[in-house]
Amino acid sequence: MTPRLKEIFKKEIQPELKNKFGYKNMFMVPEIKKVVINMGLGLDGNDNKILKGCEEDMAKITGQKPVITKFKKSISNFKTRKNTNAGIKTTLRKNKMYEFIDRLVNIALPRIKDFRGLSIKGFDKFGNFTFGVKEHIIFPEVNFEKVDRIRGLDITIVIKCNNVNDSYELLKKFNFPFLERKGN
Repeated sequence: MTPRLKEIFKKEIQPELKNKFGYKNMFMVPEIKKVVINMGLGLDGNDNKILKGCEEDMAKITGQKPVITKFKKSISNFKTRKNTNAGIKTTLRKNKMYEFIDRLVNIALPRIKDFRGLSIKGFDKFGNFTFGVKEHIIFPEVNFEKVDRIRGLDITIVIKCNNVNDSYELLKKFNFPFLERKGN
């Protein structure tokens, strides 16, 4: 069964953006390619019990098993050693990606305490959007009683597009709660 957000994108958002930007065909319209979710653990990555708990939480949030990331080099000031655990990450594509975005925008982001909106400074020059979430417990899948420590998440949405304005318009159509732009 196709996700609700994917059907809305194909039937409503894609034709709307094609007409708005004057593209010649549907393949030129901006489109979300993948979503990467990262949870850095730092020194806690060496503790197997904490690592296993974070893996379970990330698997509940994303719907697939995360990959353990390693430090690439040793840096004494950060107390890191080469090839020790740094954190966990998951890359979502296709249906799981649309389901995650739907849950993120409609359920998780409104649960953030004192949330005013996402900053538009999170766009890079290629049109990808990155933002951080301070508490991973905003997702209803995570059981609050079993969490030993509240951790943050970095979420990157990779978008196929020509410029930042196209990406911004695409995410606005997906109901991303951005802070209002100051007068241009």
